[in-house]
Amino acid sequence: MKVNALHFENYRNLKDNTIAPSERVNVIYGENANGKTNLLEALWLFCGGHSFRGAKENELIRFDRDFFRLKMNFESGEREQSAEILFDKNKKCIKLNGVDKNSSSYLTEVFSAVVFSPEHLSLIKQGPNVRRRFLDAAICQQRIRYASLLSQYSRIIVQRNALLKDIYKNKDLKETLFIWDDSLSVVGAQIIKERFEYIRQMRESAKIFHKGISGDKEELDIICQCTAKAEENDSIEIIRDKLKNAFLASRHEDYHTGYTSVGPHRDDLDIKINGISARRFGSQGQQRSAVLSMKLSEAELLYRKNNERPVILLDDVLSELDNSRQDFLLNKVEDYQVFVTCCEESNKEQLRKGKVFYVNNGEVTE
Repeated sequence: MKVNALHFENYRNLKDNTIAPSERVNVIYGENANGKTNLLEALWLFCGGHSFRGAKENELIRFDRDFFRLKMNFESGEREQSAEILFDKNKKCIKLNGVDKNSSSYLTEVFSAVVFSPEHLSLIKQGPNVRRRFLDAAICQQRIRYASLLSQYSRIIVQRNALLKDIYKNKDLKETLFIWDDSLSVVGAQIIKERFEYIRQMRESAKIFHKGISGDKEELDIICQCTAKAEENDSIEIIRDKLKNAFLASRHEDYHTGYTSVGPHRDDLDIKINGISARRFGSQGQQRSAVLSMKLSEAELLYRKNNERPVILLDDVLSELDNSRQDFLLNKVEDYQVFVTCCEESNKEQLRKGKVFYVNNGEVTE
Protein backbone atom coordinates (compact mmCIF):
# COMPACT_ATOMS: atom_id res chain seq x y z
CA MET A 1 0.00 0.00 0.00
CA LYS A 2 1.37 3.38 -0.99
CA VAL A 3 0.16 6.99 -1.05
CA ASN A 4 1.08 8.59 -4.38
CA ALA A 5 -0.51 12.01 -3.84
CA LEU A 6 -2.42 13.87 -1.13
CA HIS A 7 -4.45 17.02 -1.83
CA PHE A 8 -5.81 19.16 1.00
CA GLU A 9 -8.13 22.13 0.76
CA ASN A 10 -9.35 24.26 3.69
CA TYR A 11 -7.99 21.62 6.06
CA ARG A 12 -6.98 22.88 9.53
CA ASN A 13 -4.24 25.50 9.12
CA LEU A 14 -2.74 23.90 6.02
CA LYS A 15 -2.55 26.05 2.90
CA ASP A 16 -4.18 24.37 -0.09
CA ASN A 17 -1.68 22.11 -1.78
CA THR A 18 -0.95 18.69 -3.28
CA ILE A 19 2.09 16.68 -2.21
CA ALA A 20 3.67 13.60 -3.81
CA PRO A 21 5.31 11.49 -1.08
CA SER A 22 8.19 9.07 -1.41
CA GLU A 23 7.31 5.38 -1.41
CA ARG A 24 9.75 4.96 1.47
CA VAL A 25 10.26 7.40 4.36
CA ASN A 26 8.80 10.92 4.41
CA VAL A 27 10.12 13.29 7.07
CA ILE A 28 7.73 16.15 7.86
CA TYR A 29 9.90 18.80 9.45
CA GLY A 30 9.13 22.14 11.13
CA GLU A 31 8.55 23.98 14.37
CA ASN A 32 5.71 23.03 16.69
CA ALA A 33 2.19 24.31 15.99
CA ASN A 34 2.86 24.83 12.29
CA GLY A 35 0.77 21.95 10.91
CA LYS A 36 2.98 18.84 10.77
CA THR A 37 0.56 16.60 12.64
CA ASN A 38 -2.31 17.91 10.52
CA LEU A 39 -0.75 16.15 7.53
CA LEU A 40 -0.69 12.81 9.35
CA GLU A 41 -4.24 13.37 10.56
CA ALA A 42 -5.41 14.02 6.99
CA LEU A 43 -3.92 10.70 5.87
CA TRP A 44 -5.43 8.88 8.84
CA LEU A 45 -8.95 10.07 7.94
CA PHE A 46 -8.83 7.77 4.92
CA CYS A 47 -8.72 4.81 7.33
CA GLY A 48 -12.33 5.40 8.30
CA GLY A 49 -13.02 9.07 8.77
CA HIS A 50 -12.07 9.82 12.39
CA SER A 51 -9.25 11.97 13.75
CA PHE A 52 -6.68 10.08 15.86
CA ARG A 53 -6.59 13.22 18.03
CA GLY A 54 -10.29 12.95 18.85
CA ALA A 55 -11.21 16.16 17.01
CA LYS A 56 -14.73 16.68 15.72
CA GLU A 57 -15.16 17.11 11.98
CA ASN A 58 -16.23 20.75 12.35
CA GLU A 59 -12.89 21.44 14.01
CA LEU A 60 -11.02 20.21 10.93
CA ILE A 61 -12.31 23.04 8.73
CA ARG A 62 -10.00 26.02 8.38
CA PHE A 63 -11.21 29.14 10.17
CA ASP A 64 -13.52 31.36 8.06
CA ARG A 65 -14.21 28.49 5.61
CA ASP A 66 -17.35 26.36 5.24
CA PHE A 67 -15.85 23.03 4.14
CA PHE A 68 -12.72 20.96 3.81
CA ARG A 69 -11.77 18.57 1.02
CA LEU A 70 -9.14 15.82 1.01
CA LYS A 71 -8.17 13.79 -2.03
CA MET A 72 -5.74 10.90 -2.14
CA ASN A 73 -4.31 8.78 -4.95
CA PHE A 74 -2.92 5.52 -3.64
CA GLU A 75 -1.92 2.01 -4.64
CA SER A 76 -3.91 -0.82 -3.09
CA GLY A 77 -5.02 -4.20 -4.30
CA GLU A 78 -2.34 -4.10 -7.01
CA ARG A 79 -3.89 -1.06 -8.72
CA GLU A 80 -4.01 2.69 -8.38
CA GLN A 81 -7.11 4.02 -6.67
CA SER A 82 -8.50 7.38 -5.56
CA ALA A 83 -10.52 8.54 -2.58
CA GLU A 84 -12.08 11.84 -1.59
CA ILE A 85 -13.52 13.18 1.67
CA LEU A 86 -15.63 16.35 1.60
CA PHE A 87 -17.17 17.83 4.75
CA ASP A 88 -19.25 21.00 4.63
CA LYS A 89 -20.43 21.38 8.26
CA ASN A 90 -23.72 19.61 7.51
CA LYS A 91 -22.71 16.31 5.97
CA LYS A 92 -19.73 14.27 4.85
CA CYS A 93 -19.40 12.99 1.30
CA ILE A 94 -17.16 10.06 0.47
CA LYS A 95 -15.99 9.04 -2.98
CA LEU A 96 -14.00 5.94 -3.84
CA ASN A 97 -12.66 5.73 -7.37
CA GLY A 98 -15.14 8.42 -8.40
CA VAL A 99 -18.17 6.58 -6.97
CA ASP A 100 -20.20 8.10 -4.12
CA LYS A 101 -20.27 6.01 -0.94
CA ASN A 102 -22.68 6.39 1.95
CA SER A 103 -20.18 5.49 4.68
CA SER A 104 -16.52 5.99 5.57
CA SER A 105 -16.33 2.26 6.28
CA TYR A 106 -15.83 1.65 2.56
CA LEU A 107 -12.44 3.34 2.87
CA THR A 108 -11.27 0.83 5.47
CA GLU A 109 -11.66 -1.95 2.91
CA VAL A 110 -9.05 -0.45 0.59
CA PHE A 111 -6.73 1.67 2.74
CA SER A 112 -5.13 1.02 6.12
CA ALA A 113 -2.54 2.71 8.30
CA VAL A 114 -1.03 2.40 11.75
CA VAL A 115 -0.46 5.58 13.73
CA PHE A 116 1.81 6.41 16.66
CA SER A 117 1.33 9.66 18.56
CA PRO A 118 2.72 10.83 21.93
CA GLU A 119 -0.62 9.89 23.49
CA HIS A 120 0.20 6.25 22.79
CA LEU A 121 2.85 6.40 25.52
CA SER A 122 -0.12 6.00 27.87
CA LEU A 123 -0.05 2.34 26.81
CA ILE A 124 2.73 1.88 29.33
CA LYS A 125 2.32 4.82 31.68
CA GLN A 126 -1.39 4.60 32.46
CA GLY A 127 -3.79 1.95 33.70
CA PRO A 128 -4.95 -1.43 32.33
CA ASN A 129 -7.99 0.02 30.53
CA VAL A 130 -5.67 1.85 28.08
CA ARG A 131 -3.81 -1.35 27.22
CA ARG A 132 -7.07 -3.28 26.83
CA ARG A 133 -8.40 -0.65 24.43
CA PHE A 134 -5.22 -0.84 22.35
CA LEU A 135 -5.36 -4.62 22.22
CA ASP A 136 -9.07 -4.76 21.40
CA ALA A 137 -8.80 -2.09 18.68
CA ALA A 138 -5.91 -3.97 17.05
CA ILE A 139 -7.83 -7.26 17.05
CA CYS A 140 -10.97 -5.56 15.67
CA GLN A 141 -8.96 -4.51 12.60
CA GLN A 142 -8.32 -8.18 11.88
CA ARG A 143 -11.52 -9.88 13.01
CA ILE A 144 -14.92 -8.24 12.53
CA ARG A 145 -16.51 -10.88 14.76
CA TYR A 146 -14.40 -9.73 17.72
CA ALA A 147 -16.18 -6.36 17.95
CA SER A 148 -19.47 -8.22 18.27
CA LEU A 149 -18.05 -10.36 21.09
CA LEU A 150 -16.93 -7.24 22.97
CA SER A 151 -20.35 -5.65 22.58
CA GLN A 152 -22.10 -8.81 23.74
CA TYR A 153 -19.80 -9.18 26.74
CA SER A 154 -20.31 -5.54 27.73
CA ARG A 155 -24.10 -5.93 27.70
CA ILE A 156 -23.92 -9.01 29.94
CA ILE A 157 -21.55 -7.25 32.38
CA VAL A 158 -23.98 -4.34 32.69
CA GLN A 159 -26.81 -6.77 33.47
CA ARG A 160 -24.72 -8.75 35.97
CA ASN A 161 -23.62 -5.58 37.75
CA ALA A 162 -27.21 -4.37 37.94
CA LEU A 163 -28.20 -7.71 39.49
CA LEU A 164 -25.35 -7.46 42.02
CA LYS A 165 -26.70 -4.11 43.18
CA ASP A 166 -30.19 -5.57 43.46
CA ILE A 167 -28.87 -8.55 45.44
CA TYR A 168 -27.51 -6.13 48.03
CA LYS A 169 -31.14 -5.17 48.68
CA ASN A 170 -32.77 -8.57 48.06
CA LYS A 171 -30.66 -11.62 48.99
CA ASP A 172 -33.11 -14.04 47.31
CA LEU A 173 -31.85 -12.88 43.91
CA LYS A 174 -28.51 -14.64 44.49
CA GLU A 175 -29.88 -17.81 42.95
CA THR A 176 -30.23 -16.13 39.54
CA LEU A 177 -26.63 -14.96 39.32
CA PHE A 178 -25.40 -18.24 37.78
CA ILE A 179 -27.36 -17.43 34.60
CA TRP A 180 -25.18 -14.40 33.90
CA ASP A 181 -22.03 -16.23 35.03
CA ASP A 182 -22.65 -18.94 32.43
CA SER A 183 -23.23 -16.40 29.67
CA LEU A 184 -20.16 -14.37 30.63
CA SER A 185 -18.02 -17.50 30.73
CA VAL A 186 -18.97 -18.51 27.19
CA VAL A 187 -18.44 -15.07 25.61
CA GLY A 188 -15.51 -14.12 27.84
CA ALA A 189 -13.61 -17.30 26.97
CA GLN A 190 -13.82 -16.43 23.29
CA ILE A 191 -12.48 -12.92 23.97
CA ILE A 192 -9.59 -14.22 26.06
CA LYS A 193 -8.70 -16.84 23.45
CA GLU A 194 -8.63 -14.18 20.71
CA ARG A 195 -6.44 -11.95 22.88
CA PHE A 196 -4.03 -14.76 23.66
CA GLU A 197 -3.61 -15.54 19.97
CA TYR A 198 -3.05 -11.90 19.00
CA ILE A 199 -0.60 -11.32 21.87
CA ARG A 200 1.37 -14.43 20.84
CA GLN A 201 1.76 -13.12 17.29
CA MET A 202 2.42 -9.53 18.41
CA ARG A 203 5.07 -10.66 20.90
CA GLU A 204 7.03 -12.55 18.23
CA SER A 205 7.02 -9.61 15.83
CA ALA A 206 7.50 -6.86 18.44
CA LYS A 207 10.57 -8.64 19.85
CA ILE A 208 12.23 -8.48 16.43
CA PHE A 209 11.40 -4.80 15.95
CA HIS A 210 12.58 -3.96 19.46
CA LYS A 211 15.91 -5.70 18.95
CA GLY A 212 16.39 -3.56 15.85
CA ILE A 213 15.38 -0.31 17.54
CA SER A 214 17.59 -0.98 20.59
CA GLY A 215 20.58 -2.19 18.58
CA ASP A 216 20.09 -5.72 19.94
CA LYS A 217 20.63 -4.46 23.50
CA GLU A 218 17.11 -5.05 24.83
CA GLU A 219 14.52 -7.80 24.72
CA LEU A 220 10.84 -6.94 24.82
CA ASP A 221 8.24 -9.26 26.29
CA ILE A 222 4.45 -8.88 26.35
CA ILE A 223 2.42 -11.05 28.71
CA CYS A 224 -1.32 -11.20 29.25
CA GLN A 225 -2.30 -10.96 32.91
CA CYS A 226 -5.59 -12.84 33.09
CA THR A 227 -7.70 -12.35 36.23
CA ALA A 228 -9.23 -15.80 35.71
CA LYS A 229 -5.73 -17.37 35.77
CA ALA A 230 -6.16 -18.69 32.23
CA GLU A 231 -2.96 -19.41 30.32
CA GLU A 232 -1.99 -18.91 26.71
CA ASN A 233 -2.04 -22.60 25.79
CA ASP A 234 -5.39 -23.34 27.44
CA SER A 235 -8.20 -24.57 25.24
CA ILE A 236 -11.32 -22.43 25.02
CA GLU A 237 -13.15 -25.01 27.17
CA ILE A 238 -10.54 -24.75 29.93
CA ILE A 239 -10.66 -20.95 29.77
CA ARG A 240 -14.45 -21.07 30.08
CA ASP A 241 -14.25 -23.29 33.16
CA LYS A 242 -11.60 -21.07 34.76
CA LEU A 243 -13.76 -18.02 34.14
CA LYS A 244 -16.78 -19.70 35.69
CA ASN A 245 -14.74 -20.66 38.76
CA ALA A 246 -13.34 -17.14 39.00
CA PHE A 247 -16.83 -15.61 38.95
CA LEU A 248 -17.88 -18.03 41.69
CA ALA A 249 -14.81 -17.32 43.83
CA SER A 250 -15.27 -13.54 43.58
CA ARG A 251 -18.99 -13.49 44.40
CA HIS A 252 -18.54 -12.44 48.02
CA GLU A 253 -16.48 -9.42 46.97
CA ASP A 254 -18.84 -8.65 44.08
CA TYR A 255 -21.87 -8.65 46.40
CA HIS A 256 -20.29 -5.89 48.47
CA THR A 257 -18.94 -3.77 45.61
CA GLY A 258 -21.83 -4.24 43.17
CA TYR A 259 -19.25 -4.77 40.44
CA THR A 260 -17.85 -7.81 38.60
CA SER A 261 -14.22 -7.92 39.74
CA VAL A 262 -12.79 -10.58 37.38
CA GLY A 263 -13.02 -11.26 33.67
CA PRO A 264 -11.67 -9.90 30.38
CA HIS A 265 -12.80 -6.39 31.34
CA ARG A 266 -10.25 -6.48 34.19
CA ASP A 267 -7.31 -8.16 32.43
CA ASP A 268 -4.05 -6.38 31.64
CA LEU A 269 -0.84 -6.54 29.60
CA ASP A 270 2.53 -6.74 31.35
CA ILE A 271 5.17 -5.11 29.14
CA LYS A 272 8.75 -5.93 30.12
CA ILE A 273 12.19 -4.89 28.87
CA ASN A 274 14.98 -7.33 29.72
CA GLY A 275 12.61 -9.00 32.18
CA ILE A 276 11.84 -5.77 34.09
CA SER A 277 8.57 -3.82 34.12
CA ALA A 278 8.73 -1.06 31.50
CA ARG A 279 6.06 0.87 33.36
CA ARG A 280 7.89 0.96 36.69
CA PHE A 281 11.52 1.05 35.64
CA GLY A 282 11.75 1.94 31.93
CA SER A 283 13.22 5.26 30.85
CA GLN A 284 11.25 7.59 28.59
CA GLY A 285 13.25 6.37 25.60
CA GLN A 286 12.74 2.72 26.52
CA GLN A 287 9.02 3.18 27.00
CA ARG A 288 8.74 4.98 23.68
CA SER A 289 10.73 2.22 21.98
CA ALA A 290 8.49 -0.47 23.46
CA VAL A 291 5.30 1.21 22.26
CA LEU A 292 6.86 1.77 18.83
CA SER A 293 7.74 -1.91 18.61
CA MET A 294 4.15 -2.82 19.43
CA LYS A 295 2.77 -0.40 16.82
CA LEU A 296 5.19 -1.68 14.17
CA SER A 297 4.14 -5.20 15.09
CA GLU A 298 0.51 -4.14 14.64
CA ALA A 299 1.42 -3.08 11.09
CA GLU A 300 3.21 -6.36 10.44
CA LEU A 301 0.22 -8.42 11.59
CA LEU A 302 -2.11 -6.39 9.35
CA TYR A 303 0.22 -7.19 6.46
CA ARG A 304 0.14 -10.91 7.25
CA LYS A 305 -3.65 -10.86 7.26
CA ASN A 306 -4.31 -8.66 4.23
CA ASN A 307 -1.14 -9.26 2.20
CA GLU A 308 -1.00 -5.46 1.95
CA ARG A 309 1.44 -3.37 3.97
CA PRO A 310 -0.32 -0.52 5.82
CA VAL A 311 1.10 3.00 5.77
CA ILE A 312 2.93 3.90 9.00
CA LEU A 313 2.30 7.33 10.55
CA LEU A 314 4.72 8.40 13.30
CA ASP A 315 3.99 11.67 15.09
CA ASP A 316 6.78 13.21 17.19
CA VAL A 317 8.35 9.81 17.58
CA LEU A 318 12.03 10.73 17.42
CA SER A 319 12.25 12.88 20.54
CA GLU A 320 13.83 11.13 23.53
CA LEU A 321 15.35 8.46 21.27
CA ASP A 322 19.11 8.24 20.84
CA ASN A 323 20.72 8.45 17.40
CA SER A 324 20.84 4.70 16.78
CA ARG A 325 17.13 4.29 17.55
CA GLN A 326 16.30 7.27 15.32
CA ASP A 327 18.41 5.77 12.55
CA PHE A 328 16.46 2.50 12.70
CA LEU A 329 13.11 4.26 12.25
CA LEU A 330 14.35 6.56 9.49
CA ASN A 331 16.39 4.09 7.48
CA LYS A 332 15.73 0.48 8.46
CA VAL A 333 11.95 0.01 8.53
CA GLU A 334 11.92 -1.68 5.14
CA ASP A 335 9.05 -2.30 2.70
CA TYR A 336 6.69 0.16 4.42
CA GLN A 337 5.80 3.70 3.40
CA VAL A 338 6.47 5.83 6.48
CA PHE A 339 5.49 9.40 7.40
CA VAL A 340 7.30 10.81 10.44
CA THR A 341 7.11 14.29 11.97
CA CYS A 342 9.99 15.94 13.79
CA CYS A 343 11.27 19.31 14.99
CA GLU A 344 15.03 18.78 15.18
CA GLU A 345 16.92 19.73 12.01
CA SER A 346 19.41 16.94 12.65
CA ASN A 347 16.63 14.36 12.23
CA LYS A 348 15.94 15.23 8.61
CA GLU A 349 19.66 15.11 7.89
CA GLN A 350 19.79 11.47 9.08
CA LEU A 351 17.43 10.34 6.31
CA ARG A 352 19.29 8.44 3.60
CA LYS A 353 16.45 7.60 1.19
CA GLY A 354 13.11 9.38 0.99
CA LYS A 355 11.73 12.90 0.99
CA VAL A 356 11.67 15.81 3.42
CA PHE A 357 8.68 18.15 3.62
CA TYR A 358 9.05 21.46 5.43
CA VAL A 359 5.96 22.87 7.15
CA ASN A 360 5.96 26.54 8.08
CA ASN A 361 2.78 28.30 9.17
CA GLY A 362 0.68 25.75 7.31
CA GLU A 363 2.62 25.93 4.06
CA VAL A 364 4.10 22.60 2.95
CA THR A 365 7.14 22.59 0.68
CA GLU A 366 9.43 19.81 -0.48
